[in-house]
Amino acid sequence: MDLTLEVVNLQVSDLDRAKRFYVEGCGFKADLDQEVAPGVRIIQLTPPGSRCSVALAAGLPAVPGLTKPAPGSAYGLQLCSTDIAATREALVAGGVDVSAVMHLGEGGWAEGKGGEWNSFVFFADPDGNSWTVQEAPSPLSER
Repeated sequence: MDLTLEVVNLQVSDLDRAKRFYVEGCGFKADLDQEVAPGVRIIQLTPPGSRCSVALAAGLPAVPGLTKPAPGSAYGLQLCSTDIAATREALVAGGVDVSAVMHLGEGGWAEGKGGEWNSFVFFADPDGNSWTVQEAPSPLSER
């Protein structure tokens, strides 16, 4: 059996504000923005180069037996980039409040690049859903 992670549901309080943040600020591609049923709107966005998308929805009824998370409750969603400095610059240019490049060392988090797989930037969307971008040594297709 093969299972692929292709869509992550992300809870936000304002669909239009979130779409602007992710498309204009983060460079995500808007794949879908439509009302799929009366009062139910879905926006699907894909980070550049990713095979996994983010779905924002309003008006969806709760799934029986599952608790619906609150807007801003996603923590540490992670993206990878082969050039952390360029990714940070692009986010800053898009108006995103993003951390300095950080690495994890003996004393905890410190500014600056670390070794392989140890360079990160952090940001959050307007609702507080938090993201980590980690520098990868090569594109996914080469790993």
